[in-house]
Amino acid sequence: MAARDLTGAVDFTVLETMTGGMDDVTEEVLGLFVQQAALWSPLLDAASEGWRDAVHTIRGASAGIGANDLAAVCAEVEHGDQALASGGLERVRTVLDAALGDIAAYRHELMLRSLKG
Repeated sequence: MAARDLTGAVDFTVLETMTGGMDDVTEEVLGLFVQQAALWSPLLDAASEGWRDAVHTIRGASAGIGANDLAAVCAEVEHGDQALASGGLERVRTVLDAALGDIAAYRHELMLRSLKG
């Protein structure tokens, strides 16, 4: 994967502004996001008691890195009806997967840039 594989699921200018364009800090923040996604993803199930907490946490983390669509879907699902949770959580997982794909491509590009540096 490389930058050419980006889908637009994450607006990396948001993250670059926050990190001052420092690649090592950007990499660290993205690594933390990936870890949080792995930690909270198992709770993205309507049968799980903590699904709203998981969606809330992913929403905040995604807004911080520029995954605006993910943050919006999470906000909608977090405050949605329990009866509609299964479909909403499926949407969260789909948009989260897209964001994680963009993050993988971007991190790969950062790694290549550090090798050239």
